Amino acid sequence: MKNDKLSKTGMLAKTVIYSRMIKLSHTLFALPFALSGLVLTLRENTVTIQMACWIVLAMTGARSAAMGFNRIADAGIDAENPRTAIREIPSGTISKKEALVFTILSSALLVFSASMLSEICLWLSFPLLLFLFFYSYTKRFTWLAHIYLGFAIGLAPVAVWIAIAGVPDISIILLALALMTHIAGFDILYSCQDTGFDREKNLFSIPARFGVKKAFLVSALLHIAAVSLLSLLFFTAGFGGYYFIFIVIIAILYIIEHRIVNPDDITHIDIAFFHINSIISVLVFFAILTGYLTGN
Repeated sequence: MKNDKLSKTGMLAKTVIYSRMIKLSHTLFALPFALSGLVLTLRENTVTIQMACWIVLAMTGARSAAMGFNRIADAGIDAENPRTAIREIPSGTISKKEALVFTILSSALLVFSASMLSEICLWLSFPLLLFLFFYSYTKRFTWLAHIYLGFAIGLAPVAVWIAIAGVPDISIILLALALMTHIAGFDILYSCQDTGFDREKNLFSIPARFGVKKAFLVSALLHIAAVSLLSLLFFTAGFGGYYFIFIVIIAILYIIEHRIVNPDDITHIDIAFFHINSIISVLVFFAILTGYLTGN
């Protein structure tokens, strides 16, 4: 009995460690956008509970696989960076072999979930995985790595649309671009923490290439683009007017984010990352759900 309790405790502890490694809580940033894509498909398509469940599982598998692979690929870099040296692989909490097994299992979850949706989803899951994995190497040769990350995550609502409706339409493309600019804009802010380290190690990022002040300007422009794209979505998706209430709140939150984090003081970056961006993602979902329910 005692051994069983110890075993269960050990498994729970390991689960927590794995969820920390892949930043499971950060799934909150992208999942509402995927669910928003699901809502958009409801205008002309039937979505079953089974389909919705497989979509959520597929996205969870994709993100977990991508994060697991990223931690493996960046283990050496993370070990040299004081900010990231405490991560699970550099600190020895999780071995590379364990992380590899986790990544393979997560990839299998994506592939299996995709196969349960349609044959085309199954075949597309393989290039999708390669595309997600490749992000881990982009900062080694281009400062556009932030845009690549945003584009990769922005594929989530498009993937949902393809799984249910087929060829993407203008509304889902606008949503994907909004997600891309939302993620890329914040990733630029977040990377400001490693400007000196990136320059020292010849790693590529917008802050390392152009400086922190210009990086903040680019981030602000991307977030303005995100609000603009979400506003355009109103006209293409036939949403009701209540949609704009949420868009105004989102715009205000972006302003707050850029006020509490500035080129001279990035100490509050975690507040922006863990709180404001999570709220914005959730608000996007409720904006689209409300727009759909009150629209034409």
